[in-house]
Amino acid sequence: MSPTKNEQKSAKSAIATNKKRGVLTDEERAAMKELVKERKSVASKEEDASAVLAKIAEMVDSDRAMAKRVHAIVKASAPALSPKLWYGMPAYYKDGKVVCFFQDAQKFKSRYATFGFSDAASLDEGGLWPVAFALKELTVATEARISALVKKAVG
Repeated sequence: MSPTKNEQKSAKSAIATNKKRGVLTDEERAAMKELVKERKSVASKEEDASAVLAKIAEMVDSDRAMAKRVHAIVKASAPALSPKLWYGMPAYYKDGKVVCFFQDAQKFKSRYATFGFSDAASLDEGGLWPVAFALKELTVATEARISALVKKAVG
């Protein structure tokens, strides 16, 4: 069965739109460029930690305050994790694998920051468990939950 004229026009329109915009947004493209730069870099753990703190310092006030606090919580809860940039975001590694990360709201022009975990995190609970959390503010309860999750993630 051949496509109708409307279906043909729709497909052509979608292709033209994708060519104009590209597959990735500007923010996604920037994150990919940061990843390539990070992978080319051969840095010591101290340089990686400094790069994370520098990236946090570049964030807007509200994101910076949360990122600083999350950084302190992760370091206190799991000293074995090493800070390093991942797609231009502060991330925390164990044995060369990302365990958790902080994504500021401005990274992809979102209305909230995100604290997430990779599949290297030991958070499995049955057949379904959350791997990312939206952060609008950090309360004592939120900080305690982040600490507990990071401890569990490291195993």
